[in-house]
This record gives sequence, C-alpha cells and structure tokens, in this order.
Amino acid sequence: MAALYTGSHETNTQSNICRVCGDEIGRKENGDLFVACLECKFPVCRPCYLYERSEGNQCCPQCNVRYKRHKGCPRVIGDGEESDDGDDFEDEFQIKNHQETRDQNHVDNPSENGDSHLQKQSNANGFAFSYAGSVTGKDLEGDRDDEWKDRVEKWKTRQEKRGLVTKADGGASDPGDEDDFLMAEARQPLWRKLPISSSLINPYRIIIVLRLVILIFFFRFRILTPATDAYPLWLVSVICEIWFALSWILDQFPKWFPINRETYLDRLSLRFERDGEPSGLLPVDFFVSSVDPLKEPPIITANTVLSILSVDYPVEKVSCYVSDDGASMLLFDTLSETAEFARRWVPFAKKYGIEPRAPEFYFSEKIDYLKDKVQPTFVKDRRAMKREYEEFKVRINALVAKAMKKPEEGWVMQDGTPWPGNDSRDHPGMIQVYLGSGGALDVEGKELPKLVYVSREKRPGYNHHKKAGAMNALIRVSAVLTNAPFMLNLDCDHYVNNSKAVREAMCFLMDPQLGKKLCYVQFPQRFDGIDRNDRYANRNVVFFDINMRGLDGIQGPVYVGTGCVFNRQALYGYDPPVSEKRPKMSCDCWPSWCCCCCGGSRKKSKSKKKGLKALLGLGKFGGKKKYSKKTMGPAYDLEGIEEGLEGYDELEKSSLMSQKNFEKRFGQSPVFITTTLMENGGIPEGTNSNSLIKEAIHVISCGYEEKTEWGKEIGWIYGSVTEDILTGFKMHCRGWKSVYCMPKRPAFKGSAPINLSDRLHQVLRWALGSVEIFMSRHCPLWYAWAGKLKTLQRLAYINTIVYPFTSIPLLAYCTLPAVCLLTGKFIIPTLNNLASMWFLALFISIIMTAVLELRWSHVSIQDLWRNEQFWVIGGVSAHLFAVFQGLLKVLGGVDTNFTVTSKAADDAEFGELYLFKWTTLLIPPTTLIIMNMVGVVAGVSGAINNGYGSWGPLFGKLFFAFWVIVHLYPFLKGLMGRQNRTPTIVVLWSILLASIFSLVWVRIDPFLPKQTGPILKQCGVEC
Repeated sequence: MAALYTGSHETNTQSNICRVCGDEIGRKENGDLFVACLECKFPVCRPCYLYERSEGNQCCPQCNVRYKRHKGCPRVIGDGEESDDGDDFEDEFQIKNHQETRDQNHVDNPSENGDSHLQKQSNANGFAFSYAGSVTGKDLEGDRDDEWKDRVEKWKTRQEKRGLVTKADGGASDPGDEDDFLMAEARQPLWRKLPISSSLINPYRIIIVLRLVILIFFFRFRILTPATDAYPLWLVSVICEIWFALSWILDQFPKWFPINRETYLDRLSLRFERDGEPSGLLPVDFFVSSVDPLKEPPIITANTVLSILSVDYPVEKVSCYVSDDGASMLLFDTLSETAEFARRWVPFAKKYGIEPRAPEFYFSEKIDYLKDKVQPTFVKDRRAMKREYEEFKVRINALVAKAMKKPEEGWVMQDGTPWPGNDSRDHPGMIQVYLGSGGALDVEGKELPKLVYVSREKRPGYNHHKKAGAMNALIRVSAVLTNAPFMLNLDCDHYVNNSKAVREAMCFLMDPQLGKKLCYVQFPQRFDGIDRNDRYANRNVVFFDINMRGLDGIQGPVYVGTGCVFNRQALYGYDPPVSEKRPKMSCDCWPSWCCCCCGGSRKKSKSKKKGLKALLGLGKFGGKKKYSKKTMGPAYDLEGIEEGLEGYDELEKSSLMSQKNFEKRFGQSPVFITTTLMENGGIPEGTNSNSLIKEAIHVISCGYEEKTEWGKEIGWIYGSVTEDILTGFKMHCRGWKSVYCMPKRPAFKGSAPINLSDRLHQVLRWALGSVEIFMSRHCPLWYAWAGKLKTLQRLAYINTIVYPFTSIPLLAYCTLPAVCLLTGKFIIPTLNNLASMWFLALFISIIMTAVLELRWSHVSIQDLWRNEQFWVIGGVSAHLFAVFQGLLKVLGGVDTNFTVTSKAADDAEFGELYLFKWTTLLIPPTTLIIMNMVGVVAGVSGAINNGYGSWGPLFGKLFFAFWVIVHLYPFLKGLMGRQNRTPTIVVLWSILLASIFSLVWVRIDPFLPKQTGPILKQCGVEC
C-alpha cells in the first residue's frame, strides 16, 4: 500500500502519474496521453478507469462527472442512457455525513463475485461491500504514522476542493474521515501487475531478435561450407547445432513478456475482515502427501503439519489432510504426537508472530531471535517451548526406532487392535480426525484447525496411480468433510515459511475480476540445506525466477507439484466462466439506423441471452455449480437437485447433467456430487460427522474411480510420473489462467537432494515423466489445438516434454572434441573473415542475451552458470537414460518403479553433499571426461611433435574440449567426494569404455585415405 501513495503530491510536475494507484498513466494507440475524464482532465490510468467503471460508481473522483466510454473499452450498464448523471463518488464508500446527497435513481450493478453494488441505506454501517474492513487508525501506527496522516490529509483536501467536506465538518479529530478513507482503501485492487521496465526488457528483446538473425546466417555458412576432410563429423555437428537452436527458441520466446506482481494484504483485511463480523475469507484445505516415512523422516512431516496449523488465517477456515500412501503406523502415531504438541506450539507461534512457524527450522535459525520482540515474557516462553520441542523430537525418535523392526504378528494399536495397514499393499481405507471443531483445544482454550489422517484403500490387482491417485483421494475426502473452495498441496518436506502465504494467494483468488478465471496460484520453490555454491543447481533459480515469470505474462506458470493453491472447480474439470464479448458492430463505427438494419438489435438480444447463461453458469459443465444455492437439498438425494429447478425454463434445465451423468463423471457418491455443486464450498445441510466419515471412507475405496473421469478429465491427471505438468496443461487447455506469486519472504521451503546420485535420480524421474507425456495423447505437439491454449504457452509446454531428447545430440556433441583431437580433423573448415565475423557475432549475442536476462531477472551470474553446467551433466546422464526408459515403457511395456527421493534429516551441515552412491547414471559423464582429457593430451603431444605450424588449428579443438570439461567439472568434484577418491568401479568402467572407443577408432580411422593401387615402399638402395 505504501508503494502506491508515497512520493510528491504536486499535480503540475507529475500529471502523467495516476492519482489513484500512483502508476504511470500510459498512452493511447495514437501516442496521446490517456485522459479518463474529459471534463477536468484528472490524471487516472486506464486500469483504474476500467476498474471504476466496472466495479465503482463510474464517476470521476475529482469532478464527480460520469465517465464517458472510451473507444475499445467494454460497455457497462448506463452507457446507452441519455443522462450522464451518476452517483456521487462517496456513494461507493457510504460517507456518513453526506448520505442525503445520494442519487435516488441509483441502479444496482451486480459485480462478478455476486455482490450487489450499492443501494440506498439509512444506516451507515449497512455496506453493500460486506467485505470492507473497519480498521481504526491506531492499528496502523508505528513507522508509517507520518505516511498515514499524509494520505488522510490528502484525501480530505481533495474532498474540500470538491465542496463535499468543509473544514468545520471534517476536523482533524473526526474519526469518521479515517473510516471513510479506510473504506476507500478497501475497494482498491488487491494486487497489481508490475511490468518489467522498458529500459530493461526492450534491449533484451532486441538482442533475442538479433541472435535469431545471426543464427540464420550462421547456419547458412555451416551448411554451405562443409568440412570435406571430415564430412561425418561435420554432418553430426550441424544436426546437433540445429537441434540446439530449436531448443533455444522453445525456451527463449515464452520469456518474451515477463512480469512481476504485487499484492496488498492490508486491503484484503480491510475488505474481508471487519471488526465484530465473521471473516469473509474463504476456507482452504491443505494437502500433505507422504509415501514412505522411513525415507521421508516423520519429524520433517510433523514440522510441515505444525507450520500449516499455525498459519495466519482464520482457524475455522483451515483444514490439513495428510495422505499416508504407505499405510504406516509410524506416521499415524507421529500425527497423534503432533496434534498434542500443536496445542502448545500454535498459540505460541501466533502470540509472538514468529517466522517460520516450523519449530525445527525456527529454533535452528542463526539470527537474532530477539529482534522486534517487545513482550517481556517472550524469552521465558521461548526457552520453555524449545525444551518441549526437544522432548517432542525424542518421542518421535522413539517411534522411528520402534518402527525399524516390524513384529512377526504385525503392528498393534494402543487399544490392542491390529493395525489395519500391516500389509501396505492390501488394506482398507483409514481416516482419523485429530483436531478441529469439537476436538481438542489449545492450551489457551481456543479452537485449532482440523487435522485429518487419510490412507486410501489398496487391493492387489488395482492400479493406484501413485501420487496422482493419492491426491485425487484427498480431493474427494476433503470435499466430503470440509469442502473448502481452495486447496493448497505441499510435499511432506515443504513447510510454510511465510505464515501469510495463504493471504497472498487470496489476493488473486478472491479478486472479483481475476479470481474466477484462475485455476491455481503457483509459488516458487525455495530450499534449505543446500551448499553455498549450489554445485548441482538444486535451487533451480533460473527456472523459478526467469522462466516462470515469463510464463506469468502469457497464460500463467506451469504447475510444479507443490506450493500451489488450487481452485477446486478447476480441478473438477469445469471450464472457466466466459466473459460476455462486446458486439462486433457497435455505434462507435456505424450509425444507429445501420446497426438496426444490419441486425444489431438481434445480436444485442442474443448477447444478453448469452450473458444470462454465462451468469447462471450454463455451459459445458458450468450449469451445475451455479444452481447450488437453489437446488441444495438432502445430502444423499440427487433428485432434490432436479426438483429445485421448477422456476427455470426447459432450455436451462436441459443444460444440467442427469444423475447418471453425474455418477459417470464423479463416481457413485451422492454426498460428493452434491458438494461439487457448491461453488463457494461448505458442507451440505442435514449431515452429521459420522455419516460424513462413512462417506469419506467410501470415496477412497479402490473401485470408486472405475468407469469415471477421475484421472482423465478430473483431478490430477494420470499417465505420467510427472502428473503436475500434465494436470496444469489440461487446465490451461480449457482456458483457465494461473498466477505466479513471489512474496518477498518465500512462501514455502523444502529440502532437496544435494548429493550427486540422488540429484541425478530426481532429474531422471522428471525427464521420464516428460518422455511419457511426449508419447501420450496429451502431447502438446498435437493435443487440444482447438482449445484455448495460447501459442507461446504451448511452446513452453512443448519445451517441457522435448528437453530430454536433447540428451542425444548433446552426448554426440560432447564426444566430438575428443574425436577431433585424436584424429586431427575438425568440424569447421578454414575460416575466412566473413565466417569469423558470424562466429564472433553469435558468441557475443549469446553473452549479451545472458547479461540482459540477468539484468531484468536479478539472478546472479553464478546461478546462471550452475544451471548451464548441470544442463550438460543431466543431459548426458539422467536425460539420456530417461529417453531409453521411456521408449522401453511405452513401446515394450517395461515399467519403471517410482523412486522416492530421500529427504535429509541429518544434523551435519551439507553432510550429504559428499555422500556417494553408485548408479549407472555416472558412467556416461565420466567416460566423456576421460575421453576429452585423453584427447587434450594427445592433441598437445601431436602439436609438440609436429612443430609450430600445427598449433593454430589446435586451438579451436582445445577450446571445444575445454568447453566440455568445464561444464562437467561439478560432476568430477562429485566423483571425488570429500576425500578426493572415486569408486573403483566407476574408474574401471569409464577407462574401459574410453579405451575401447579409442582403440576401435584408431583401428578403423575413417578419415585415413585408403590406397587402391600397389603398395610402394622405399627400397633403401640409392637409385
């Protein structure tokens, strides 16, 4: 909020600055400065003008004259009326001292979120904006006192100039002025788009275009001037370079429109949290997924759950569901201990406002924990809480030690009954509710968020679809028990680092204009425990800070599997609401009589009818959800849905699904189907907790998804181990948008595998999922071309599924330097001045692209270089294996087991960095390093023997070889480990392969000219 209103107030020197939001006003298509009000020329930017016309009272803030419609702007109610009289600006804010000045002819204008705009009221507290908060000035004291007073005085001065408030009426001691200002602040947008400065982005775009032109001339030279003495090498190099150029285009152009976004949490509170009234914020269901508690330490999962239970959000609107896909009694007992410890941890975290609210990471932070703490009891309470947490850790460690050895008769619960999940592959569904309404209270007697343990049923012979199936089970369970309209999914090792992260997402999802078009809000992934140099690019900074921001400017970021807040309706396979389009023939370009003759009235009536259907939600699957308020009957009676439609005509009834279609789409659960009709969430009336638990057990049974659209069109999509990419892709194809939210304090943090072997296995799994998508019907190359996916967004998705195939030309290209050095040949003929110019221009353009990309993204050059290095390391190892495994799986039916990445719980800092684990993924990179090193030695030795003239051609080959070695250097360090020792098996395999290749090459030597005539030998006699 401060960023909008700080700065100078002189209108003479800053007439091109919007007086509402503080942004630049911008210019029209003809280059003239945009003028919102034609009467007083009050400086207002186009977004604020459009917002005022669609959501406000459509009047100028200064002269109070109704805004005229500008060409190209959408129409609103009242544009066609003769009278230009509109409501006073203060009608929007319900000013207490001037209610008698309101226009009696005010027309209600329904907003996008279903609320009516303002009606005449005799009570100043009866706001039409029921979510506008009432915050007194003392709530905003502190460092911003001067700024706040300045803004209030600015608002009152503007009222005095307009003659609506006099100095006598609006004294400085009148608290009503501040309340009015707060209400005016509440109706401001909850977020703002911040485009990258043109001085940063335009040179970047120019260099991209220049680089593309240089590439064209470069390939022209490469193709027209082959190396005749090394034709095979030249051909391979040209094919590889063309593939690299195509990959660069797929990666580069989706970054053409990068943007930033800014949220305003204070406005969210003013709008939805009023004193003395229930919170208007919508509920959120948290999903935490776990598979194996021995590989995913229970203490890490417990910290994730504790951070969720203590988020800065209304308690009654938060529910946490933990999916145990391994049916482990260890995780069950861990959650029991966690629920008990949460009774003390949650009130402590909220009372003192600590960050982060995961105790393991809070107590291990090496910072001044007394900073900004003024309560004298904080030190005492912190010491007591730290001692209690250490006792809690000891109890969890005891559970882990007990779980290491399974009894022969199986696990037994505390009440003496056998644990239902003794066989993790054959067990019934299990649900346990620990906290929440009616559950245990915290130590201060306050309610805690609901915590639910879920383990879906598993039986032999069923395909359970791994993580995607577990997430779909959580969707159904949460819909039956709480049915929050939004869902936030986290991996078990990703804790909430910013307690206001949910509020950040709500600034977008609860926006009246944008919210209903959003399928999800994606947060960047940040990690703890990574070494300072980030040897293996675990942070993925280039992807999260560059690529994702570029996608945010198109149709939205891709879904990355965790740290994402979903719109439940989008996961149900619904299409987004369709905005009513303005008629093609309007009175701006044709006379009124011509519009009537050409059928303008008919189009208008059709448009109105279409708009009514859009408002009611009638569409492909939209009709169901908009009728929820009128059709909600008994929880188990779908016929009540049909009976509640007596007031609608047959056309609108026919757009609703029949009961059979409901069951075919969502499964045979009347309770769940009923919840899908409730757009704003909530539990159906007439239900009780026992019946809901039974229904929840039913919806996680093995056969529930049979003959339904789960995993095909609904929920997480099946068919790939990277279900996240596939799920987001399907939603974007339907026309949904997504948003990338990057708060200053990272929203979530997790752990990443920092040792080489685990990192390569993680990349292998991601690449294998991309190959599976490439070979499926959902491949972006051919799927949904008739859909609503934008072209640049499609390029980005194509890049996500094509990049593993780059490993084949990359492996060949990294082999070429060694071949050139061993044979004395080169892939490029002798260069002339023109050819040297194209090589130099290409090299400079590559450097300039990187430098300008770093300028607007603020990514460090070290992060960019680590990303480039691991692109080569992963490309010649994990990506290569993923391509062949994908081919075997799709074409040969050889399935690949899903490997859970181990989560670090070691107290030693960076202890796993030097841990070595043998894997076949290490052989190709090691072989490349040895081959290129041998090639360098052979090349230098040959130059020494052949004299001075052979050094010139050698430099290009040496540069080529050093390029490979430098990119593989982090891999080499990983092989050496802490003791600089490499496992014998790796050395033996690599030397064996390199030797075999070298000997075979020398024996064949395809570049040695073959002599066809008789062999002539010198006789040794002087003739």
